[in-house]
Amino acid sequence: MNVPKHIGIILDGNRRFAKRLMLKPWKGHEWGAEKVKKLLEWVKELGIKELTLYAFSIENFNRPKDEFDFLMDLFRREFELLKDDAKVMEEKIRINIIGRIWMFPEDIREKMYYIMEKTKNNDKYIINIAMAYGGRAEIIDATKKIAEQVKAGRININDINEEVFKRTCILSPSLI
Repeated sequence: MNVPKHIGIILDGNRRFAKRLMLKPWKGHEWGAEKVKKLLEWVKELGIKELTLYAFSIENFNRPKDEFDFLMDLFRREFELLKDDAKVMEEKIRINIIGRIWMFPEDIREKMYYIMEKTKNNDKYIINIAMAYGGRAEIIDATKKIAEQVKAGRININDINEEVFKRTCILSPSLI
């Protein structure tokens, strides 16, 4: 059986799931967080070495205040659990949090940076958690950075190629 080395999953549909069950949207998000834990077990069982979870897009910042606040609390709780999860170190899981981390409250950013620093030398599995990501925003950000490099004379316009673009992106270059 051919097993991919890297898969990406967009975590979507939790609100629709909750609505179908006539529950508040955050109940769907809680359910989804538990399913991610199951997903991580399945990925290990299948021998997939890298997983990217698209967890929170830029558009999610526009959610209703109650739901947004709940999601921030859910991230606080889950990142706090992840910080102290002994299995992460035992199983040599590196956790990268990619995207526009600066858009999150300071306490959540601190947890993100702590987790990445703590796991940076782990090398058996990689979990990328995309936070405040957006395809169009990513292209625009990379284009601006490349334009700045051209303007500063660090790169020649004729040298711009897929590799340069890949190195410039905020999200994991292995995703492009």
